[in-house]
Amino acid sequence: MFISLQELQLRTVRFKVDIPQGEIEYDNNITQKSTLHAEGTAQLLNHSLGEIRVWGKLAVTGEALCDRCLESATFPIDKTFDLVYMPADEASSASENEVDEAGIEVGYYEGGGLPLNDVLREVVLLALPMQLVCSEACKGICPACGGNRNQRDCDCHAEAMDDRWSKLKNFRAEVGPRN
Repeated sequence: MFISLQELQLRTVRFKVDIPQGEIEYDNNITQKSTLHAEGTAQLLNHSLGEIRVWGKLAVTGEALCDRCLESATFPIDKTFDLVYMPADEASSASENEVDEAGIEVGYYEGGGLPLNDVLREVVLLALPMQLVCSEACKGICPACGGNRNQRDCDCHAEAMDDRWSKLKNFRAEVGPRN
């Protein structure tokens, strides 16, 4: 769906969409595992500046590899959003001194409108946690043997020594104990 600036000049646009898997590409690590359901509203905030406000709610399930154990993990996302977009030429015409803290939270669009899929993609990516884990109790992989600690406990004992300090340790042995 395309949110047209011409249509927004006439009326507020309401949307209710179901986007199937594979239609939105997030990034190489994240895939959509359910239909993305979104509903909301788009309106023109200021006719002279072309600012578009898009707000609503979306629900989707994503899948990615767990950052700890590298197994597949699902991430349900149920998020409300309220975003403002300005024309890209407004951003290029404003000087750096005119950009305030509110300007950091504004998105930009080019042309005669805004693709809704791009808005929803942005909302999903921002809603993901910083660390993607299959569960808070995930034990991760063993640094010595590489086995998944959630599936079996291994008897590996990794030394916690940082190799960068080995020369100092050898130097200490050469100098002898401190008096």
